[in-house]
Amino acid sequence: MLTLSDVRLRRGPQILIDAATCSVFRGEKAGIVGRNGCGKSTLLALIRGDLTPDAGEYRAPPGLAIASVAQELPETDATLGDYIRGGDLELAQLERRIEEMHDVAVSDAAERTADGARVAMLHAEYDRLGGYAARSRAGQLAAGLGFAPDDLQRPVRRFSGGLQMRANLARALMRRSDVLLLDEPTNHLDLDAVLWLESWLQSYPGTLLLVSHDREFLDGVVGRILHIEGGQLRGYAGNYSAFEMQRAAEAERTQAMLASQQRERARVESFVTRFRAQASKARQVQSRLKWLARLPQIAPLHLEEGFGWEFAAPVKLPRPLLTLEHVAAGYGDRRVLQDVSVSVSPGDRIGILGRNGAGKSTLMRVLAAQLQPLGGGMETAPEVATGFFAQLELEHLDADGTALAELERRGGPDQQRWSELDRRNHLGRFGFRGERVFEPTRQFSGGERARLALAILVARKPNLLLLDEPTNHLDLDMRHALLMALQDFAGAVVIVSHDRALLRGACDRFLLVANGAVVPFDGDLEDYAAWLARGAGSPRAADSESSGASATPSRREQRRLEAQVRNRLTPLRAEQRELETQLERLLAERREIESGLADPATYAAATVEEQRRLSARHGELSRQICALEERWLEVASKLEAAGQ
Repeated sequence: MLTLSDVRLRRGPQILIDAATCSVFRGEKAGIVGRNGCGKSTLLALIRGDLTPDAGEYRAPPGLAIASVAQELPETDATLGDYIRGGDLELAQLERRIEEMHDVAVSDAAERTADGARVAMLHAEYDRLGGYAARSRAGQLAAGLGFAPDDLQRPVRRFSGGLQMRANLARALMRRSDVLLLDEPTNHLDLDAVLWLESWLQSYPGTLLLVSHDREFLDGVVGRILHIEGGQLRGYAGNYSAFEMQRAAEAERTQAMLASQQRERARVESFVTRFRAQASKARQVQSRLKWLARLPQIAPLHLEEGFGWEFAAPVKLPRPLLTLEHVAAGYGDRRVLQDVSVSVSPGDRIGILGRNGAGKSTLMRVLAAQLQPLGGGMETAPEVATGFFAQLELEHLDADGTALAELERRGGPDQQRWSELDRRNHLGRFGFRGERVFEPTRQFSGGERARLALAILVARKPNLLLLDEPTNHLDLDMRHALLMALQDFAGAVVIVSHDRALLRGACDRFLLVANGAVVPFDGDLEDYAAWLARGAGSPRAADSESSGASATPSRREQRRLEAQVRNRLTPLRAEQRELETQLERLLAERREIESGLADPATYAAATVEEQRRLSARHGELSRQICALEERWLEVASKLEAAGQ
């Protein structure tokens, strides 16, 4: 259906994709993955017809109906219902024709009869296209994406930017299409809307090309992965989990073949070197030289450098960090939450669940002390250091400021003690290397700005992390790095996210926000999806229903045990990192002394006493290193025994 033959795509002078050859078949659902900036959106623009390839050929059947989500905020006075309904282009065109026919005044009786017949035919076509059910269909799309019934009558321009993007998504889903192109459709959605969209896409009959960094969403929707890396586009059968396994096996096979070829090459080159000068071996030497020349080159599988960072150990870990007692919260006279009682302590991993508009972000703002309670009591430990990643965090970056300047400006009080090298090393762990640290943030992509905001957050050394949709704009590698860092974090974590992989991997328990209340949710994400499917009644009813499920107690107990294991292992991981730091420092000092002791100039320039001091220090370092290595092995054994 869609065919790329040796296609090259550029962005300015940079080649994003080169020599890409693949086909996407009718009805296929394919996920397009790769790091931010690799060319995923550019590939969608090619298929959409917005650009042509710089080389090669792209072919698609004529008359193909392609639907995609507009990236610009809609400038219209139309109501939400009418705006979504307008996505059905065939129906909108037919409505205009019917309206034009009704507006034409005809005096001749014969003409009126003929026009009446034509109008009747148009109405029959309108019925065939489902025109009389269009408002209902638009309402279902709006409801699935988190809009309230009253929203259908509101002008689109009065919604927030995030809700306007949801309206654009609903309009694209409304269109009758052969091909649907979606570029990060979950970025502006809550978890309930993500679950609904996943179900909708599973039943979509056309061809789907989906760019997403949400692994569970990809696993639930696509049956093929198109991976862009190092300018190359490659296809893999199966969902994202299958792709990861294939990729790992491919890397292992390539590495084994490369090692085998290098050993064989070294053996033949050794033979040539030994016998090159012997006339009796000349024929064999020439034969082996020809063999080496014909030997195919096995290129190592290109694996992009991952992100390696962690949260620094908090200075203090008071218990509890904060407590809410019968708190009411809202804005002015409007109360969003009532009677909220929550306690957060070091080691807590709490996920916040709830429908769009239920009050999740309000709760997070109260916890971050950005919104004062309207009633009740809130106690915060004096030593609490809150790191709050809000949904609008990226807007706080100075567009004209560089990454280096923004880290210095917003990275916390420790920045006064950091040198420029310290800041550059810190930013390097988040992918900002070389001259990138001197570029203004206005030139960064959304993913790069999100990484910078995370780098700034980590530099503040918080002991309480409040993360409100932290994975928006982050690619899969960075999401994985964030999850790993959260698992090792010694403080408390409270998360609002539509990323189920992050919620599953980072949270031990959930709080449900619904109907103005915040209560424990005794279940997992599957239970939450089932609760939504049942109609999402009151949270207390959901709590009791979940508590009565036979599988729930074991899940709750499992989460409690996992939290205990992590709390027990956190000090061991911290000790392991400290041991590695000490070992690196002592080994470097010992290598320096060994280099000096091996240099004859040392003995010519140093006194006998200095030589003895160097030898003694070398022996002391060796004993310290031996002791540290033994302790490191003990700690590593304990972590390995715990499956960590």
